[in-house]
Amino acid sequence: MRNQTATYQQYTMNQLVLPMDFSDLIPENHVARVVNDMVESLDDQLFDEVYKGGGRPAYHPKMMTKILLYGYTQKWFSCRAIAKALTEHLPMMWLAARQTPDFRTINRFRSERLKPLMDTLFSALTHLLIKEGYVDGSSYFLDGTKIEANANKYTFVWKKSVQKYEEKLQLKIDEMLQEIEKQVELDRIQIQQETNAEEKRISSEVLQAVARSVEQELIKRDEQIKETADQKEKQAQKQALKPLRKIYRTLTTDTLPRLRKYETSFRLLGERNSYSKTDPDATFMRMKDDHMKNGQLKAGYNWQIGTQDQFILFYTVHPNPTDTRCLLPHVEALKESGLPLPKTLIADAGYGSESNYVAMADELFETLIPSHTFRQEQKRSFAKKRFHPYNWRYDETDDVYWCPNQRKVSFKQYTKRTDPYGYARDFKVYECESCEGCPFKPECTKARGNRQVHYNPVYEELKAKQHQKLKSEEGRTLYQKRKTDVESVFGHVKQNLGFRRLHLRGKESVHIELGLVALAHNLRKRATVDRRSKELKNTNQHKNRENRIKRFSRFYVLRCFWDSSLFCRIDCFNKHSLVASYFIPPLILHPIHSPLLAYSYIYAAYTLFLRREQKQSR
Repeated sequence: MRNQTATYQQYTMNQLVLPMDFSDLIPENHVARVVNDMVESLDDQLFDEVYKGGGRPAYHPKMMTKILLYGYTQKWFSCRAIAKALTEHLPMMWLAARQTPDFRTINRFRSERLKPLMDTLFSALTHLLIKEGYVDGSSYFLDGTKIEANANKYTFVWKKSVQKYEEKLQLKIDEMLQEIEKQVELDRIQIQQETNAEEKRISSEVLQAVARSVEQELIKRDEQIKETADQKEKQAQKQALKPLRKIYRTLTTDTLPRLRKYETSFRLLGERNSYSKTDPDATFMRMKDDHMKNGQLKAGYNWQIGTQDQFILFYTVHPNPTDTRCLLPHVEALKESGLPLPKTLIADAGYGSESNYVAMADELFETLIPSHTFRQEQKRSFAKKRFHPYNWRYDETDDVYWCPNQRKVSFKQYTKRTDPYGYARDFKVYECESCEGCPFKPECTKARGNRQVHYNPVYEELKAKQHQKLKSEEGRTLYQKRKTDVESVFGHVKQNLGFRRLHLRGKESVHIELGLVALAHNLRKRATVDRRSKELKNTNQHKNRENRIKRFSRFYVLRCFWDSSLFCRIDCFNKHSLVASYFIPPLILHPIHSPLLAYSYIYAAYTLFLRREQKQSR
């Protein structure tokens, strides 16, 4: 009889439960175990260098590193969230050994202790991935993405605006100096010597010296006024001194502070065109997340990473919005990191410039970097553009092009062009012998005179070498892999990890935070690879077991039938064809998954055979 009383499992909150060790409750391939294994494999001396000793014993740096890395793998980018998880999250409690540092301690460790340690830590963990065979470093897929800075989008400072206001201020300073010279003897020779001769700018130091001279003159005049006995004359002297006092007040309260502010802005800008007042190291750039579709600019950083098999091997942070100017600093930092140099560096067309091609030609590794016109040149429509110089006939002997109207485009002169960043490029200028009366001129050129062609021999030669490597079988395969390798990492970080905006300010702090994000990605990736490898191994073992069972079942069933009295004679299959038709096809054509299924085939065939015999006997 069914028990009508409800029963429950034992539930007592105050009961001591074994095991006390949390490690038994954490799955084997959990991310926390990967974090623990990789950090524990590091040498303790790596952390001892950043601790001077003395005072209260500090939390163990390995424990602090573990909770930070695991927190970033779980999308906890705030130190308060990490501190909260130390009391609520089981794997975090296991990694911290039930220690509970508060959020200030965690933040100080992230901002101060990891500052000199981040590059060494990242390099050591990357070496560990190479040692364990997850990557070999032979291919290096390079790309960059823009990460929004922790700054207000309306705190911009533009270089052109600063230049415009500073020029107006310099004109005002010149007028003030002329007024001051009427009443104060200034050392104009010294001022001219200390002034920037090229820009004719007066610095804040020079203006400060002028302000001191005016102040001394005012003190001297005040003493003279005090010694004057005549009240009318004293009043007249005070009135005469008012313009100088006004100039001094304007100089100290307005002009000099503004000049110092502009100088500070120029120093912060450097070669950039903008910066943020909230985070001066961040540059305003166009982000891909433009929901209003108005090209809005936001303060951000350019995060350059190199990957292989979707593991981040190295990274750098740059304030430049374009990838072109990030390649050389990134490669120099890679060589200084101590990581093994790759055999081949693969990047997209955003890095294809003459300066990069020239610099990479001297490196010890190969490069696969297409130019910005590579895709266009591969299309059939490009070959049909008859007015493009690439499609013209070229006579190498006479150094002459032939235009579509079969007119000579001869070499005219050499010229130089300097890009906005100061790199000089040499060009050969070709000019058509005569475009007068040519029916194709409106389509060929908009110039009033003859058509000119500017040809860069250095760039074209290096570009042709890169395109030749990209068209080879090996180069094509490697470059196609770039899309699924490095681009997938950015998608994982931004979408799966949810990291789209920085939480720290300043380039050094941003370097630390992006390093933690890169390590968190590598840890999650390694845990996934380990889990899939184990699942594949178990699946293969299960398949092997099933195959052995199938082979045994077929052999066993055939043996049982062959030994039976029903099929002991050869003519049995001819006489009793019904049994053969019911039994042999399912046995041969369909896989037998278990002995029970084989016996069911036997029983069904034998039953049908008996029924057929009974009908024939009647």
